[in-house]
Amino acid sequence: MASNTPKSYRNLVMYSVFVRNHTKEGTFRALAADLDRIRALGVDIVWLMPIHPLGEKARKGSLGSPYAIRDYRAVNPEYGTLEDFKYLVGEIHERGMRCIIDVVYNHTSPDSVLASEHPEWFYHKPDGSFGNRVGDWTDIIDLDYSNPALWDYQIETLKMWAQIVDGFRCDVAPLVPVEFWLRARREVEEVRPGCFWLAESVEPEFIVSMRERGLVGHSDGEMYRAFDVCYDYDIFGAFRDCLKGKLPLEGYIARLGMQEYIYPDNYVKLRYLENHDNTRAALLLPDALRRRNWTAFMFFQRGLPLIYAGQERAISHLPSLFDRDTIDWQGGEDETGLFTRLAQLRKDALFAAGAFRQEALPGGVVRASYSDGTRKLCGVFCLSGSPALVELELPNGTYVNLIDGSEVEVHAGLLGVTGEPVIIRA
Repeated sequence: MASNTPKSYRNLVMYSVFVRNHTKEGTFRALAADLDRIRALGVDIVWLMPIHPLGEKARKGSLGSPYAIRDYRAVNPEYGTLEDFKYLVGEIHERGMRCIIDVVYNHTSPDSVLASEHPEWFYHKPDGSFGNRVGDWTDIIDLDYSNPALWDYQIETLKMWAQIVDGFRCDVAPLVPVEFWLRARREVEEVRPGCFWLAESVEPEFIVSMRERGLVGHSDGEMYRAFDVCYDYDIFGAFRDCLKGKLPLEGYIARLGMQEYIYPDNYVKLRYLENHDNTRAALLLPDALRRRNWTAFMFFQRGLPLIYAGQERAISHLPSLFDRDTIDWQGGEDETGLFTRLAQLRKDALFAAGAFRQEALPGGVVRASYSDGTRKLCGVFCLSGSPALVELELPNGTYVNLIDGSEVEVHAGLLGVTGEPVIIRA
């Protein structure tokens, strides 16, 4: 684990934005106009998906993937100028939020600046042509980190952006040597003390596949040496299987619980029901009651919750990465109030340092708690959407459900719930 990762990162909430599709204009300045609303949700960190110019060669769709980057040291003119970008970051800071940007260091577009100026820094196929190791990423070519000069260039680039932004979300970080990330963290710290590092760690099957082919594929345990936060792809497959009925809820909860003892004491996982690579929660969970329970449970888990722009409106359509596909902010159901209340709850210090327990009960119910010996937060989540009678080790009395302000009764160690998620403080 990064030795200086504070547990207080577990109190934060992150919001992910794809500039192209966030507003009708798709620009930095248009996004700035939405920052008051984003801040009001309780957001602490705004993560901007890649802001750089995109390649044209082999591009996918009409505009290309934001992850097929042509120039790491410039901004996409589609979004505005560098001054426009600095204005946006300044407005984010003005509202007390941090800004992190995407770092895509495993690969570039085939027509990138680096491919032209430093072809020796790239992976080459046996015939000498550019290529990529994964194979199905047809719009990119892989970098080769056996070149020390590439390390220097990439770290200098990070230090350049660290003078503006507060941290980085690193795309498929496990495919880049962890030693590179360790050095990058040390050197960037000199420019931006307390720089925030998020790794898009990858699925277990992906790691195994890369290793079977003799390629770099780091585990989350390795990534935590250099990063503050890792994705929870190590158990996301279990979440999807649970929704599909292929895995009992007990199996998913057991995998979540395993993270408590296989990672360091100050581990921080990014928690999400959806992101730009995965199906929207509103499509996976069309029943609003079940979705409220899963959303509340996601916020209650040990880690740092992620909201993917539009999730707070229960948008079911996942925007394309390759074309203009603006979010329909008038669609879906407005769940802003739920997200706002849950984000406010995250500020309780118990989420950062309390002892965490969770258990799957019959009927699709999860019982979870945080405690520090004097205070306790208890959560009951009816993931099936059905009423339940749940045992709680609490004194008899009337408690306030911190999610909606309603009163709930505990008697003889039992709490009757209607199917709505409940979080109470004792």
